[in-house]
Amino acid sequence: MVLTGFALIIIVIILIIAFLVFLYYFPFGLWIRAQAAGVPIGIFTLVRLRIIGIPPSVIVDSLIMARKAGIAVNDSQLQAQYLSGGHLDRVVLSLIAAQRAQIPLEWTRACAIDLAGRNPLDAVQTSVNPKVIETPVFQGVAKDGIQLNVKARITVRSNMDRYVGGASEPTVIARVGEGVVAAIGGSENYKEVLENPDHISKTVLAKGLDAGTAFEIVSIDIADVDVGRNVGADLQTAQAEADRRVAQAKAAERQYAALAQEQEMKAQTQAMRAKVVEAEALVPAAIADAFRGGNLGVMDYYRMRNVLADTDMRQSISGGGGAPPSGGTGGATPPTPPPPSSGS
Repeated sequence: MVLTGFALIIIVIILIIAFLVFLYYFPFGLWIRAQAAGVPIGIFTLVRLRIIGIPPSVIVDSLIMARKAGIAVNDSQLQAQYLSGGHLDRVVLSLIAAQRAQIPLEWTRACAIDLAGRNPLDAVQTSVNPKVIETPVFQGVAKDGIQLNVKARITVRSNMDRYVGGASEPTVIARVGEGVVAAIGGSENYKEVLENPDHISKTVLAKGLDAGTAFEIVSIDIADVDVGRNVGADLQTAQAEADRRVAQAKAAERQYAALAQEQEMKAQTQAMRAKVVEAEALVPAAIADAFRGGNLGVMDYYRMRNVLADTDMRQSISGGGGAPPSGGTGGATPPTPPPPSSGS
């Protein structure tokens, strides 16, 4: 009896597991809901979806939404989109929203937008309700050198034909910034821009900046215009400062060259003085040679010394005040005796 009761429990557990597995692969509740919604899908189709790894509830829910909204799609298209990694809820909701807004959007295009990594529902909503993009502050300089800081608001709507492969918002902002800077740079002075800020938006819109993008620019509105710094004056000041530094460098170069030349002349003067001293050192030897050779007598030497002493005295009396030159004896100094000659 014990073994019979244990076997009965095992059998009941097996039957419960088998029933749950059967319900998992044969979702009768989901099939009944599909039939009640008027969606013709077979029970074996749901079993096949479970086997290939597609949640049947996703296909059934999407198919019910599409059929109730009047969208002509079948379960094969939904399966292909799911297996491709798409989002069925986004695609179906975008088709429903486009149909209600009378926007031409096909199933293949909506699937392409979804598989491209963009939300097709956002594309439809942006096409119905245009999106406003806040731009950063653009800085432009008018011809008079005054800088202007401009902030704009770009109103765009989705372009379904270029939503796949079209440029995104950063490209639109960059193009608008380029147009704003060009419009400011083409103005004669900053007052024209302040008086007519709509001139910037008209100029930018005329350039067709939305070409190749996923959006269509509805309008460009200038939100704020502020006067910045005087760029022209700053550049002129910087140029004047640079010229001053160049002039100072050239003057310093000339000064250093003059100082070098002065030092060179001083060195040459010292060299000439050394030669003079060297020549003066030869005078006593020449006098001695003259005595030895008999070309100079004692009285001649005394007369020469007296002449030198008189010259030094006159220079002292005239206010020279300087030391007597080398070889002089001064006014009060008696002449020195001649050096002995070799013949005495």
